[in-house]
Amino acid sequence: MELLFVFKVAGQFLKGFRLFHFIGPCVTVFGSAKTVKTDYFYKKAYNIGKGIADQGFTTMTGGGPGIMEAANKGAYENNGLSVGCNIKLPFEQEPNPYMHRFMNFNYFFVRKYMMLKYSYAFIVMPGGFGTMDELFETLTLIQTAMIEKFPVVVIGTDYYDKLFEFLEIMCQRESISQEDLKLLKFTDSVHDTMTHIATYMDIIPKPKRPLWLLYEKRIKIARQRLFNNGKKN
Repeated sequence: MELLFVFKVAGQFLKGFRLFHFIGPCVTVFGSAKTVKTDYFYKKAYNIGKGIADQGFTTMTGGGPGIMEAANKGAYENNGLSVGCNIKLPFEQEPNPYMHRFMNFNYFFVRKYMMLKYSYAFIVMPGGFGTMDELFETLTLIQTAMIEKFPVVVIGTDYYDKLFEFLEIMCQRESISQEDLKLLKFTDSVHDTMTHIATYMDIIPKPKRPLWLLYEKRIKIARQRLFNNGKKN
């Protein structure tokens, strides 16, 4: 059984690598699947997706409804590349219709790896256990230098007010350091979010070119703004 599990996991990784290899650089948006379309944060997430598209990044989400759908929709409707990593659940989370590419994953840990691998910034919006898991795993990887010191922006100052207080308690108890606190930016502003991400432009590599010998193809969406204008921010 264990060997079969290994092959299943390897298959998911290979399929994900093949599908997403040329989508970057991405900005990943984490958030609740339960947020309705009339909600304030749904509209905020839509504008976040639009802002990501304006900067020339690919918008990546967990591929489901709610916040994820809103961010994908914002990018999709504003000529940005929109992708997602959906998860197969017992109650069947359907992928949202605003993605140019997506994959249904069987395992949360493979899905999270893909959402981290191709992204150079992370935006965390209101969510539940899954969003908290994604936030703290991302912070742990940055803190331990397993990935680069990419920007992490948390949107929803009222929603996350108690979380910020708890982080300060952790700092007081020396469970984390003051430098660790600097890994996060709390804000409600889409403009401040995108400006903060733009300051990290110098660590963004140029997109990889497909190798025709391997039958590799890039999605045909113009994203030259990232390199023509993004460096000026």
